[in-house]
Amino acid sequence: MRLTLSSVYRPYSFPTLLKSSSFSTLCRPFCSSVLSSSPTCVKPQVPLFLRQPIYSTKLCELKKWHDWAKGVAFSIGSTFVDSDNGPDSSLLCRELKWLMEDAVEDHSMIVKDDDSDERVKMRVGIEELYCLWKQRVQERRPFQYVVGCEHWRDLVLSVQEGVLIPRPETELLVDFVDDVVSENEDLKRGVWADLGTGSGALAIGIGGVLGSEGRVIATDLSPVAVAVAAYNVQGYCFQDKIELREGSWFEPLKDMEGMLAGLVSNPPYIPSKDISGLQAEVGRHEPRVALDGGTDGMDALLHLCDGAALMLKPAGFSAFETNGEQQCRALVDYMENYRNGSFCNLEIRSDFAGILRFVIGFHQ
Repeated sequence: MRLTLSSVYRPYSFPTLLKSSSFSTLCRPFCSSVLSSSPTCVKPQVPLFLRQPIYSTKLCELKKWHDWAKGVAFSIGSTFVDSDNGPDSSLLCRELKWLMEDAVEDHSMIVKDDDSDERVKMRVGIEELYCLWKQRVQERRPFQYVVGCEHWRDLVLSVQEGVLIPRPETELLVDFVDDVVSENEDLKRGVWADLGTGSGALAIGIGGVLGSEGRVIATDLSPVAVAVAAYNVQGYCFQDKIELREGSWFEPLKDMEGMLAGLVSNPPYIPSKDISGLQAEVGRHEPRVALDGGTDGMDALLHLCDGAALMLKPAGFSAFETNGEQQCRALVDYMENYRNGSFCNLEIRSDFAGILRFVIGFHQ
């Protein structure tokens, strides 16, 4: 998780993968066998690009909206960048293009440059498009919440208010697991845990690299996050491999003590005093419970280390994301000196920007 949020990572605009899968049918409230505990019925929002094109508008009205929205984007200039490292006009214009692609059924209509009365099939009404763009720019609502999804790794994940938006650097946790299980068949066949799963990104990513016998248990305190994660799990047909459990950290895993092959987490790690200075898209809109790591940002990380010492089986693997070098070194010091004898082969790993971001190691 970074202190800023951008939507520059969008490898494709209209994923045929999900449109051709069962993902497009998941519109009902989610109370499924994917959840092992008594589930809270929450209806996940359907991503914009998966909604049925039940609306229509005149091409001239769509062009009028687009010209207005583009003017709003250009008017921002570098104001948000200067304020809190937010999006500039060029990024907002790219987001506008993506919003158009998600909202309009026939993309060939987007490039037409005329003011005809030809009808355009839409997945959202023209009035709501005005509202969505005002929310994006005036309220600084994250673009991922506006369109209801985030492109992450090779996945397109449903996200909404109440669920942390997965960041690109968190993908590396899946790579670390992939490296480990490729050399250890026992870990590849084992049970893994994703603690604080949010959208289910890590659980689904890890589920994809485990062997046919391996499985993942994903936990989260938030019923909204659990429902959205379950929606994403079912969308990728991983119901038999990934189990969702609602509860705080290790509480739903009491039956797995000493049995986990590995565990990963991207926990809240931002110091409380820094929350108010976050980019508006993050601080105003993303769930504080997924951001605030306490006075020094280490509360959840230390708790996770304590739990890992109890939950991992011998030679089990753990990987945690942190706020940066200072937290990484503090975490390694804690694992070496305060959980003496519990962990070995501890390493600090960098993210895509070269920032020391992750702590990995094994239980002994």
